Amino acid sequence: MRVMVTGATGFLGTHLLAQLADADVAVTACVRSTEAARMLQARGIAPVLAALDDEAALRGALREPTDCVFHVAADTSPWRGHAQRQTRTNVEGTRALLAAAADCGVRRFVHVSSVSAYGQQRAVVNEQSPRLGANSWINYERTKAIAEALVEEAGARGAIETMILNPAHILGPGDTRNWARLILLVDQDKLPGAPPGSGAFADVREVARALVTAWRMPVHGERYLLGGAHASFLELVQRISRILERKPPQRAMPAALLRTYAQILDLASMVSRREPQLTPQAVAFTCHHLRVDSAKAMRELGYRITPIDELLGDTVAWLREQGLLHN
Repeated sequence: MRVMVTGATGFLGTHLLAQLADADVAVTACVRSTEAARMLQARGIAPVLAALDDEAALRGALREPTDCVFHVAADTSPWRGHAQRQTRTNVEGTRALLAAAADCGVRRFVHVSSVSAYGQQRAVVNEQSPRLGANSWINYERTKAIAEALVEEAGARGAIETMILNPAHILGPGDTRNWARLILLVDQDKLPGAPPGSGAFADVREVARALVTAWRMPVHGERYLLGGAHASFLELVQRISRILERKPPQRAMPAALLRTYAQILDLASMVSRREPQLTPQAVAFTCHHLRVDSAKAMRELGYRITPIDELLGDTVAWLREQGLLHN
C-alpha cells in the first residue's frame, strides 16, 4: 500500500512519516526543494519535486497507485506581506492536489486543517461550531477555511473520500520553529514577557497517530478537532521557566501594548519588505483564549491529550539532545 504526504519534512510531517514507517506503508513525499528530496531519499522515502499548485506535476507524483493523500503542508505565516504566497499554497495548492488525486484514482484524502478555520470564538470550539474563518481579517484563518470548503465539496460530489482534522497548537519533540521558540527564548533569557491569551496544546505524536487512524476509518466525510491541554500563555512560560530553572514572569503583558507595538512593526515592514518579529495577526492569536473540545476524536480515533508538563518535558528533553539549549 502506498500513500503520498505533503509537508513531509515539516514538524508534523516528520512524525507522520514515523507513524507510516512503523506501519510498513510505502510513502511518496511531495517536496519543493532538492535538499528536502535528498533528506527523504536518505530515509528510504521516494521524493517527488512538485509545487503544490502545479496540478500536472502532482499527477506525476501520483503516477503509482496511491491509496491516500495526507495533505499536511501549509503556509502558516502571520504576516500580510506573505498573503499572496499563503493563498497560493493553502487554497490553490489544496485545489490542485484534490483535482490530481481524484483524477489519479486516489481513494482517500486526509486533510490537515487547523482550529484557525473556525476563527476566533469565545465559546469552546467543537465540530458543530460555526466556521468563521472564511470571513476573518487574518489571511491564515481565511485560507484554511476556504481550503476546508474545497475538501468538503470534493467529498460531497463523490470525487474522493475525505477526512478533515483540525489540530490546535501543536507542540512536542522535533519542534524548533513553532511553539518551541518560547522554550528557546526562555532558555536564552530573551523572552520580553508572556502574552495574555491562552491555548490548547496538542501533542504532535498524538496528532500524527490520529491522521493514520482517520485514514483507516471505515467511514469518510468526518471532521475531528484535535485539542490538547489548556493553559494560559503565562502559565506555559512559567512552567517552561521552572523546567529550565529560569526566573518566570509574574504577569502577562497588556494586550493593548502588544497590539500597538505590532502595528508599528507592521507599518515599518511595508517599507522594509521584511517580515517583522511581531505582527498584528500573531498578536491576535496570542491574545485570544482558545478552548477546544476533543471528545469526538478521543471517542472515535483514540486521541489522547498529553498533560502539559509531560509534553513540555519531552520537548525540552529533545531540544537538549539536539544541543539547542544552554541549560
